[in-house]
Amino acid sequence: MSEEKEVNTLNKLVHDARAPLNRISMNAELIKLVLENDMPKDKALAALDKIISNCQQCSERLQNITDFNNK
Repeated sequence: MSEEKEVNTLNKLVHDARAPLNRISMNAELIKLVLENDMPKDKALAALDKIISNCQQCSERLQNITDFNNK
């Protein structure tokens, strides 16, 4: 694989890993708003479920970066 193609692939993998991190951040902000405004508990629980799911996705994507780097 050419160096340029490797760099492009690595950039895409990093971009893909950022997506769940952004969703984690957004859901953490939502939980903060829910707790600050005494909104329904189920909204906070749903956001926490999304955070957990996105943490798992991020871990998988970081593993993809590690796998790519070890080729």
